[in-house]
Amino acid sequence: MLYLGLSSLLLYVSVVFGTELTFELPDNEKQCFYEDLEKDVKFDIDFQVIAGGNYDVDCFVTDPQNNVLYNEKKKQYDSFSHTTTMKGVYQVCFSNEFSSFTHKTVYLEFRHGDEDPLMPSMTRSTALTQLESSCVSIHEILKVVVDSQTWYRLREAHDRAKAEHLLERVTYWSIGETVLLFVIGIGQVMLLKSFFSEKKGSVAATT
Repeated sequence: MLYLGLSSLLLYVSVVFGTELTFELPDNEKQCFYEDLEKDVKFDIDFQVIAGGNYDVDCFVTDPQNNVLYNEKKKQYDSFSHTTTMKGVYQVCFSNEFSSFTHKTVYLEFRHGDEDPLMPSMTRSTALTQLESSCVSIHEILKVVVDSQTWYRLREAHDRAKAEHLLERVTYWSIGETVLLFVIGIGQVMLLKSFFSEKKGSVAATT
């Protein structure tokens, strides 16, 4: 099952459960995660392929009766939201079975539940004091900051993986060019040496 993390902020503890994880998905394999949810619970899924191949993966989500709620092929990143219609174990699976030699690194964020107000007495019709309004504004801003930091971390990891892959290809190409230069140089020396050897033989024959 997915690990559950309880988020809290300022004046009141929310009931939004969630987790973020990054995992390796080998080639020709499938990996699934399971979560036991109640009825009428909203959950959100965000995923992105950080490294590997063409940065794509197959993903599908099923309910407790194995009905497919979400099914996408070769996606680099995507988001999915759904409200459960029954209680049971929901399954989130990632497949790299279409790839025969490249493994992937996948980021997954799974959230479920509704966020309670910062204060128990707060409703949409409640008049807030200046301090309470400031707390709500700070809370919303910090949520945006957290999402931005996550996006920047994913972008940094994605760019780093690309840079390392490019460095590896440049290194191999440089080694290949070096070996090719040595082979061409040795070949030219041997060719010149054969020219001089033929001249010596022809001179000896004429004498």
